[in-house]
Amino acid sequence: MRIVYMGTPAFARAPLLALLEQGYEVAGVFTQPDRPSSRGMKVSFGPVKEIALANGIPVFQPGNVRDGEAANLLRELKPDLIVVVAYGKILPKEILEIPPLGCINIHASLLPKYRGAAPIQWAVLNGDSITGVTSMYLAEEMDTGDILLTKETAIGGDETSGELFERLEILGAQLLTETVKALQSGEIRPKPQDGKYATYTSMLSKEMSPIDWTDSAFNIKCKVRGLNPWPTATAQLRDTTYKIYSVQATDTEPSKPPGEVVATGDFGIEIACGDATVIIKELQAPGGKRMLAADHLKGNPF
Repeated sequence: MRIVYMGTPAFARAPLLALLEQGYEVAGVFTQPDRPSSRGMKVSFGPVKEIALANGIPVFQPGNVRDGEAANLLRELKPDLIVVVAYGKILPKEILEIPPLGCINIHASLLPKYRGAAPIQWAVLNGDSITGVTSMYLAEEMDTGDILLTKETAIGGDETSGELFERLEILGAQLLTETVKALQSGEIRPKPQDGKYATYTSMLSKEMSPIDWTDSAFNIKCKVRGLNPWPTATAQLRDTTYKIYSVQATDTEPSKPPGEVVATGDFGIEIACGDATVIIKELQAPGGKRMLAADHLKGNPF
């Protein structure tokens, strides 16, 4: 089976490696054009491109997949199957119709829930206890194709988006190889998505970072976990804006208005919120390093 793989960021890394480890012929890799990195504005390769180059796989980086050139390249490659994992572009019908076995995608949610961007982060932000990955056929509309297979996993009560991201990358790789094998054997029975249960997510932004202390302790903890590692929750304490990396929710009735410091100590910094208190465990001051709140207090007592 000849496969063309389309993907760009870290989430697409393990699935590509899994295909190579299983001995599938990856005839080409499509990935986003190289862009300057944040430091020094030097052009850097994405994780998928690095893997492709290391394994001698031809790399293609079209800026536009709708002008016909990408479709012509794919026809020349003659793939039996196209695999898309976090590619970052919606493929037109012209491309979807090229491979005999179709175009499949690995999405980091249990579709039809959380179609769109940042499904991992939103599952944590919303306080979900279960998430997973879905393999599906690609359709012209985003994340609406027939479902092939799914894998579920529990979300830990203290798990951050970054930690969940790493687990789902591996789970997605396992799901991909199972899906490809099932497609080869003809065992898969695609299941249409029920659109009435569909939900959509949006990209994260730094505007989401400030903590609203009038919110519940549970919601504040979900926010801190969901925005870790980026863009990171923030809190203004004594006229200084801190990045907040970890908090502990309590059921202690607050003795002060939301946002006021209730107590400090070896346990961290306890802040009143809407229904209880929240203890800041890890933070980062401007220009400083990420550290335990208790260690920060040693040199910066509140």
